[in-house]
Amino acid sequence: MKPLIVVENPKRWPLEIESVEVVAAKTYLVDRRFSEMRRVAVYNLCRRLGYQSLGYYVSLLATARGHRPLPDVATAQALGQAPLLKAASEDLEAEMQRSLGRLRSDAFTLSIYFGRNVAARYDRLARALFNHFPAPFLIARFAKNGEEWRLAGLRLGAASDIPDSHRDFVIARAGEYFAKRSPLKAPAAGPRYDLAVLWSPDEPNPPSDERAIRRFVKAAARHGIGAEVIGPEEYGRLAEYDALFIRETTYVNHHTYRFATRALAEGLVVIDHPESIIRATNKVYQAELFARHGIPHPRTHVFHDGSASELVERVGLPCVLKKPDGAFSIGVVRVATPEEAAERLTALLAESELVLAQEFTPSDYDWRIGVLDKRPLFAARYHMVRGHWQIASHGNRTSRFGRVEAVALADVPESVVSVAVRAASLFGEGLFGVDVKAVDGRVLVMEVNDNPNLDAGLEDGVEKSRLWDAIADWFKVRLDGRGNGP
Repeated sequence: MKPLIVVENPKRWPLEIESVEVVAAKTYLVDRRFSEMRRVAVYNLCRRLGYQSLGYYVSLLATARGHRPLPDVATAQALGQAPLLKAASEDLEAEMQRSLGRLRSDAFTLSIYFGRNVAARYDRLARALFNHFPAPFLIARFAKNGEEWRLAGLRLGAASDIPDSHRDFVIARAGEYFAKRSPLKAPAAGPRYDLAVLWSPDEPNPPSDERAIRRFVKAAARHGIGAEVIGPEEYGRLAEYDALFIRETTYVNHHTYRFATRALAEGLVVIDHPESIIRATNKVYQAELFARHGIPHPRTHVFHDGSASELVERVGLPCVLKKPDGAFSIGVVRVATPEEAAERLTALLAESELVLAQEFTPSDYDWRIGVLDKRPLFAARYHMVRGHWQIASHGNRTSRFGRVEAVALADVPESVVSVAVRAASLFGEGLFGVDVKAVDGRVLVMEVNDNPNLDAGLEDGVEKSRLWDAIADWFKVRLDGRGNGP
């Protein structure tokens, strides 16, 4: 994506940044060359971006042209709204106190250049503010109220605000930001679209390994999509992309949900959709949905602290207790006696208002059926951990996982595939992994996962590159459907 820096007067622009064109605001607004450009990132560094100002129209027309303005109009206007600044201050409370706690003064000004500050000790606070209000230059004012720091003001910075001592840092930081280098970025000549892959190698149990991410990046390039891996700290960069593919374990009260929501608001094509995250990460919702739509599933009841005494009568023993938002078999326990059931249920209810109890349906493996756009994508057998009743076993320090065996879709019982597709279709047109048991002549849906595992050599063991091409094509079809490109 070609970067443009737009200012009122390029002759007064003091920085020389390699491979970046500096353009006068009036030229950008009226010159047909810019209106006909595609795949442009516009860094609006006009001194004024208030309503109807020159800077305001730069961001406004950049959006109309399909360019990616930073800041956009919404961000520029938000800086002048006290309620939004107050909300941001509350969100940043812990980080403000951590970063500024040692200061002895009663006021502090922080200059933020593309999410960074010249002093590394303020980087986390600078990044957090940039993520709330994505803009090339920000100037934040903090004031001390008693022993606590608060955000007193935030405004857009201009070239004239950059001290001489900061210039080398700003040039280096801007060059690094524009380059957007990533070790997992595929070399591609002029992709039509830009897609962000949210993935972190530091996640304990990521839904995709690095080899899988590389395979997707290559598949995306084959479909005219430039895919770049971003981390949780790069929330402020979402507006630079056309699509978002989340490859971290999703939760509602989590940065993955904030990424999905922000991406949707910015007009990006998204997997996982925020509604999918809300619905598929909650087993109580799933149980209610399955019952309503006649999806076969194990006998299930929902309990709260006032109904716990009815567990044995309603579900029977042994049974399985589940936290509504557990993942990777965490928050799932099997109980065999009334005493054990009461003890475990009490412990789980201390963490959640509701707890699910399901009849115990033992099997040697679960079917995992991947579903994309309401069509089967892949199939695998998830075998139970040796000597354990689940596909994952978590100890104090280590986790063990059962064997994953990829299976051709044609070799999976039709009843398993059809019920998996029916169940996943209740959650939308995105990507889902459906766990199904076939036991004693019954086909039972255990749960639908919105962020299914896709590891190289495992889930793609049969479909190979076809799996990754199908996902890349899903994005391309929807991006093409928006018009003639970004």
